[in-house]
Amino acid sequence: MRSIMMQRFRWFPVMAVLLLLGASPALAAIQGVTGTTFNLTAKADHISTPDGGSIHMWGYALNNGRMQYPGPTLILNQGDTISITLTNNLPPGAGNVSILAPGQSGGTATGGVQGLITREAPPGGSVTYNFVAAEPGTYAYYSGTRPELQVEMGLIGTIIVRPAGFNEASNKTAYGHPETRYDDEFLFLLSEMDPNIHELVEAGLMNMVDNTKYFPVYWFINGRAAPDTMLDANVSFLPTQPYNCLPMTRPGGRLLMRIVNASRDLHPYHTHGNHHKVIAFDGRLLESAPGAGPDLAVADFTTSVPPGGTADGVFQWYAKAGWDIYGTDNGHDCVDGNGDDLDDSTYEYCPDHGKPFPVDLPHKNDTTFGAFWGGGPFLGTAEPLPPGEGGFNPNGAYFFMWHSHSEKELTNFDIFPGGMLTMMFVEPPSPPLINP
Repeated sequence: MRSIMMQRFRWFPVMAVLLLLGASPALAAIQGVTGTTFNLTAKADHISTPDGGSIHMWGYALNNGRMQYPGPTLILNQGDTISITLTNNLPPGAGNVSILAPGQSGGTATGGVQGLITREAPPGGSVTYNFVAAEPGTYAYYSGTRPELQVEMGLIGTIIVRPAGFNEASNKTAYGHPETRYDDEFLFLLSEMDPNIHELVEAGLMNMVDNTKYFPVYWFINGRAAPDTMLDANVSFLPTQPYNCLPMTRPGGRLLMRIVNASRDLHPYHTHGNHHKVIAFDGRLLESAPGAGPDLAVADFTTSVPPGGTADGVFQWYAKAGWDIYGTDNGHDCVDGNGDDLDDSTYEYCPDHGKPFPVDLPHKNDTTFGAFWGGGPFLGTAEPLPPGEGGFNPNGAYFFMWHSHSEKELTNFDIFPGGMLTMMFVEPPSPPLINP
């Protein structure tokens, strides 16, 4: 009963944040740190789960800060030479620790001790890794020391390499080619967890960890389980889980999805509302020849990324609803100057212009209202609701659930809803999108 009540109570701060969605304009972008020289520290700490749990973790910290799950997202520029110094402050008995950065070029390491795969930082010691961020794209980084244990314990993170010529204001592309342009980008780092392993490690019983009995009961996006995925970034009561996941777009907008599988299982990630077009795997554009652009891209509703792998996809929502999504009495026109049947500014589907909503909605006295119901079926229009109902959709957005298509992964220790789940907002053309 306590877990069920905690699960319910955790929704209240989520709703409080959603009430502010139209309040402060900002770009919808990925949180991360930039530069060419980074100092990371492997530390132990705890994370929180929405059912009231506290789980012992290991993770990468930036400089002398607290460890975080996942580790800091490193946002680099193509062609830069990168230096990462890792210091090992894990608890006694944890052993060495390291970083692997697949997909990067010319990697070398100095200091530390030689491990099975790479050089490692011994307890209390350090190691420095150098490489060139030669190719744009999305990459994982993680410990290469006992990865079956240390990745499970939380030593994971993301590297994003911006292409040459990238400009946040005028030239946002994922891979330099115009067909990889985007308006907004969001990170979806997917992971799972078996808390029994973490309890053994916290008790100093690492030798009793038996991977043949591995049984995850928590699933995360960017280190948070739903509904915490939708909370503000850097909320005070999740100090070691700073990254949220609340994707937003507009009709016709190009939303870049950066998917990272930082675990040992496949997670079929599913986008409601429309398909997404996968343009790259593991930081390599799906093109038939250099410079061709993503001509081999694959459109799908669900994408599964192999463990340790990444995928980049572009999601677009078009207003082909069968009715005029902006309503029939707003005095607007549908102006199609491109010959694509879409309004040039609002992306309304012009063949639907003026069409009424196809069904009669029940009277409000006969309706149970969800928290995200704005009172009417039209984008950008909020209609009156009874006192105490709705209230969490001030801009009249459309909401779609994005989640793992493995149903067990939508729970927190068997409590639904939770796990690998978030909501995607299709906001009206104004006001500006925000990044809570």
